[in-house]
Amino acid sequence: MFRSIKIHRFFLSALTVVLLAFCFCGGTVAAVRQAEKKNGVPLPIVMYHSILREARFQGNYTVSPETLESDFAWLQKNGYHTVVVRDLLNYVYGQVPLPEKPVMITFDDGFYNNYYYAYPIAEKYQAKIVISPVGYYTDQYTEGDADHPNYSYLTWGEIEEMADSGLVEIQNHSYNLHATKGRYGAQKLRWESAVSYQSVLRKDLGKMQTEMLEHTGQAPTAFVSPFGAVSKESVPVLKEIGFQASMNCMKKTNYITNTPECLFGLGRYIRPAGLSSDS
Repeated sequence: MFRSIKIHRFFLSALTVVLLAFCFCGGTVAAVRQAEKKNGVPLPIVMYHSILREARFQGNYTVSPETLESDFAWLQKNGYHTVVVRDLLNYVYGQVPLPEKPVMITFDDGFYNNYYYAYPIAEKYQAKIVISPVGYYTDQYTEGDADHPNYSYLTWGEIEEMADSGLVEIQNHSYNLHATKGRYGAQKLRWESAVSYQSVLRKDLGKMQTEMLEHTGQAPTAFVSPFGAVSKESVPVLKEIGFQASMNCMKKTNYITNTPECLFGLGRYIRPAGLSSDS
């Protein structure tokens, strides 16, 4: 009897192996599509900040133009397709398919060197990118001392030019929450009431939305939180303002489904200097 049970188990195991082989070989495409339907389309988002040539400035938040171009070349060679928030909205709300192996490339803070270095590289590879400037810095450098790769920030004219290119999407990184004393990014203070906190967000983020509309004719659809710091009480305000997505600095791959909520709290991987594109 035990022998017959063992033989029976052997055949069940063999059948399992055959079925698994079918799934991972002949049934691979169907299996992937089913997984995407259930879990969502995997979307890694890569986060850059400043782009500078001088090695002494490079680190966690600054890479060289050569590194950036190497990354774009690697993504293209390995079959990745760049997307922006607009593509995610079209997928979630309009059921427009995302390309195979989507990836999002983002730049925080709005450094002038994004225009000087990153924008031409994006044009060369016909890659879409997302730039999220800080409104206060843009106002200051639009008035003067602009166009220095090592320290300047974007002007409104440069932002408008890139937004009109079809390759660059501009999102909201706050008007001036990046440098507010006593507050870490867009995070609620411990002793602050939810009402007071939401009022601060409404005023700051609303000002950036207004300036974006005035200078570019387009309103950002996503809030990119400074330092990735934001509190749960922000969600009603973000939706009230009209944001349909938000990004933080959590290291994770996102899964995009047909549910609008999947677009809030999108995680991103920071791209430091000192690593090869392959790494």
